[in-house]
Amino acid sequence: MHQNSKTARRYAKALLSFAIEQKELEGVAAEMKLIADTCATSPDLVTLLKSPVVKPAKKRDILDKIFAGKIGTITLKFLKLITQKKREDQLPEIASAFQHVYREHQGIVTAEIITAVPLSEAGRDKALAFIKKLYDKVELTEKVDKDLIGGFIISVDDKRYDESVAQKLNALKREFAKNPYISQL
Repeated sequence: MHQNSKTARRYAKALLSFAIEQKELEGVAAEMKLIADTCATSPDLVTLLKSPVVKPAKKRDILDKIFAGKIGTITLKFLKLITQKKREDQLPEIASAFQHVYREHQGIVTAEIITAVPLSEAGRDKALAFIKKLYDKVELTEKVDKDLIGGFIISVDDKRYDESVAQKLNALKREFAKNPYISQL
């Protein structure tokens, strides 16, 4: 594990523990998701946070202005703490790590389904029903990959269920490549 990700995870776990202690877990989780989403959609903010030229106090002021009225006291104090510790450059990683430790704490697994075409509501329900046979709480993300031709791939943790047409065609190609029926003349 990379040192920054270890540090980010450590900060995320500390925030999670404090949020639980203060009985504000759901609120802090929503606020950290907002921060993660904001960082993901604003490369300029991430560049600013990582800039060694901009003073930590200025970065804190900018974060205060961006998130004013959108985050509560605990998250605001947390942002102040990481800028005091000069860790604001790791805010995107910390926010992402928080979402991960929050899901772990809640027993939520993240599943990804990749299909050739966007899922219908019925297809999404079927996929969730399939995954929920194995896991209680599931957060489903969807991707479209036209190269699959048809079918689907579901990934949950380190497990992968590949029922795509492309995979089946590749399996057939491999089988035909080792054709034992070629006559030896």
